[in-house]
Amino acid sequence: MRMKAVLAVWLVLVLAGNAAAAAAQGEGEVLLLNAEGPVTPAMVGYLERGLALAERQQAVALILRLNTPGGSVTLMGEMVEAIRGSAIPVVVYVAPRGAMAGSAGTIITLAGHVAAMAPETAIGAASPVGSQGEDLGETIAAKEKEILRATVRGLAARRGAEAVALAEATIEEARAVSSEEALEIGLIDFIASDLDDLLAQLDGFEVELALGPRVLETAGAVVVEVPQTFIEQFLHTLTNPNIVFLLLSVGVQAILIEISSPGGWVAGFIGVTCVALGIYGLGILPVNWFGLVFLLVAFVLFILDVKAPTHGALTAAGVGSFILGALVLFNSPTTPSFQRVSVPLVVATGTVTAALFFVVVTFAIRAQRRRIAVGVEALPGRIGEARSNLAPTGMVQVAGELWTAEIEPGAPTIPSGARVEVIGVEGLRIRVRSARG
Repeated sequence: MRMKAVLAVWLVLVLAGNAAAAAAQGEGEVLLLNAEGPVTPAMVGYLERGLALAERQQAVALILRLNTPGGSVTLMGEMVEAIRGSAIPVVVYVAPRGAMAGSAGTIITLAGHVAAMAPETAIGAASPVGSQGEDLGETIAAKEKEILRATVRGLAARRGAEAVALAEATIEEARAVSSEEALEIGLIDFIASDLDDLLAQLDGFEVELALGPRVLETAGAVVVEVPQTFIEQFLHTLTNPNIVFLLLSVGVQAILIEISSPGGWVAGFIGVTCVALGIYGLGILPVNWFGLVFLLVAFVLFILDVKAPTHGALTAAGVGSFILGALVLFNSPTTPSFQRVSVPLVVATGTVTAALFFVVVTFAIRAQRRRIAVGVEALPGRIGEARSNLAPTGMVQVAGELWTAEIEPGAPTIPSGARVEVIGVEGLRIRVRSARG
């Protein structure tokens, strides 16, 4: 009887454990990614890593919380491809309030198996521009727009004719709409005030995956946030034009310091590292490369003012070239506002750079005017002591050395021990006279 009781208790515990595990598995996990800022390679890698993690953990869904003004069409295409090929439902959620899915973000939102927006958000303005932010030529623009229109037609086809027309208008006419307008037309599936609201609305919603339809079961699901790694955050930061500008400025100045004072390695290492990171950022940002010409001219002028001081004239010209080059590089008329460098930052950096080189120029001028302190050229004007009577020649100790000395013709004899002043050097002999005072 005891054995039967033990077996019964064991069976009850096993069944309870299995039921708890099944219940936990039924709740499942929903992974959350936060993508904020321009579309960058780091954002693409972050999304791909999140999707791979969601598949390994068999998550119920993956939520991509998006807030972006847009970015490269190529990178956008990589994100769209990753989302559409996912075996896990992807919910693109434009949030928080005040966020946007602008330009490339519009198409990324439509690529989600579910598209949702928070109140007071916006979507649209997806007209393509060149890699440097410039308007495309008529032929190229037509081709790019046609490709993007075909893409959004495919992504929005299930949403009805009005949604397709609006999606095409965001590309052809750069049209943008609010979350309420997008929901009314059917461009998105839900408006959710927060994640809990979103999960409640997603529960029971059917999505179409590459493997077939699936009904979402998000009731009671646990939201697990997947943070960006340090490298992802760092690389994403390098797409900030202000950071890139500072890296280039500091890097070039450090390299110039290393060149002017060779032998160390700290300044050179810092300079090369900063310039390399700046170049990475320039490769992603829409910049006008012609601005680099003005920046190079600026630093050449700074160097020339150090080598051949002109009392700051070349430094002043260099400051003007520096500021102009930075604005041309980052702030061309067609560059999106969110990818422009701060004008006050440029002016302040130019002023600090000019002040640094002005200090260098000042020390250079002082060094040129300073009397030579070593070598034979430094002897005239030095005070020494006669080690023998000078009548007219004898031995004099100057600067710790014994020299054969000669006094001026007709001058009175200088006795041993008297102080003398060096007035000239002739080969291995010096000419002296009695020191005054």
